[in-house]
Amino acid sequence: MKEHMKIWSLFALLALGLWSCKGSPGNKGPDTSKIEVKGETVAELTSPPFVPKPVGKREATKLKVSLEILELEGEMVDGVKYTYWTFGGSVPGQFIRTRVGDEVEFLLKNHPDNKLPHNIDLHAVTGPGGGAESSLVAPGHEVSFSFKCLNPGLYVYHCATAPVGMHIANGMYGLILVEPEGGLEPVDKEYYVMQGDFYTEGAYGDKGLQAFDMNKAIKEEADYVVFNGNVNALVNDNALQAKVGQKIRLFVGNGGPNLVSSFHVIGEIFDKVHVEGGDLINNNIQTTLIPAGGAAIVEFKVDVPGTLVMVDHSIFRAFNKGALGMIKVSGPENHKIYSGKIMEGIYLPEGGTIQKMPGKKKEEVIVAKTPEQSIADGKAIFSRTCLACHQSDGKGIKAVFPPLANSDYLNKSKDKAIEAVIHGLKGEIMVNGEKYNSVMPSQSLSDQEVADVLNYVYNSWGNNKTIIAPADVKKKRGS
Repeated sequence: MKEHMKIWSLFALLALGLWSCKGSPGNKGPDTSKIEVKGETVAELTSPPFVPKPVGKREATKLKVSLEILELEGEMVDGVKYTYWTFGGSVPGQFIRTRVGDEVEFLLKNHPDNKLPHNIDLHAVTGPGGGAESSLVAPGHEVSFSFKCLNPGLYVYHCATAPVGMHIANGMYGLILVEPEGGLEPVDKEYYVMQGDFYTEGAYGDKGLQAFDMNKAIKEEADYVVFNGNVNALVNDNALQAKVGQKIRLFVGNGGPNLVSSFHVIGEIFDKVHVEGGDLINNNIQTTLIPAGGAAIVEFKVDVPGTLVMVDHSIFRAFNKGALGMIKVSGPENHKIYSGKIMEGIYLPEGGTIQKMPGKKKEEVIVAKTPEQSIADGKAIFSRTCLACHQSDGKGIKAVFPPLANSDYLNKSKDKAIEAVIHGLKGEIMVNGEKYNSVMPSQSLSDQEVADVLNYVYNSWGNNKTIIAPADVKKKRGS
């Protein structure tokens, strides 16, 4: 009898579980395929980082989308050219904004000057290939198909013509937003940011027109990992803009084709994240994972002025491969939230009687070195003190740390170079026609070491072969 009771109890629990699952939030709600459309509208399409105006409370409509495929030569970073394959002339492709229940009439055009056939797979589409099976189009032709927007969310679209990975790796991806009925909650600013990884025959920074490298792509050895198609797309003069007190919404996608993005904004916490662009919302998030072929909507209020830095927190991608962007926030300070630097002092972990104050350097014996010896010793000093920021080839990190290679800033004045090493450097400078505004700390080096490392720099990478003596450094310390 007891065994029978156990069995019936198990059946009852199972039935209760099945009944409760039917009404759970994870299951489909109303049948959105039956939403009636009213009227006809031509879709507003925008190139990144901008997005079309919100859908708001408009009713479902027949939405006409016209997108042109263009194969264009562009610049990956200064002096590095690349042939991008694009939806609408930009990487990522133009942003498409819809709402649940819209019937989208999609016209895909392949420009006559293009070399290859292409198609489009929209992850928002319920149907074979996400539209890819209906949209293969040769150069000089156009094709149309239609679909109904059934599920709200932020979705990737991309080319799915073989070899699929190559088409995506050349920039053929973008985002389509399907807003819920009634629209998204209003915010002050909305922007479009999409990560992609690129594979070139040359290494990072190699000049000239670079071809796609299939072997690197298969091995997932990206030369560039960037936001919005190139290293400079969202930095300095191209930075996103905001004001203190504004609520920001970023539509963030990851075209891949290979790498997952660890999306993070340095100096902010995401108040709200629509995980993978869907209904699930996380709050108070530092970094959100965005898979290749996925997206997320992140929202945050900016409370203090300054430059917020967007990165893929797989951090070498940010500072060495280009996955870095900026949001420049203007407005009044709020010292209750962030004080800025309050003080700067001397840290003496072994007690004040052992340590010496900066500026009182140890006595050193100057050895009479040949220029060749000084340069050789300077290379070792460079490797342990300078390489991380300025790189082994002296090219620095674009928009972050200035180049030492063929540097007009260094070659104009050895005194400025010496002062930068012994006193540090802060504030905006121009190097080879580019603005840099980072901080270089002073280096704890002797006069001989300063001379050696600068002799290595001046006699490398196309610089003017200046030779600095320890006496030159000593003189600048005293001035």
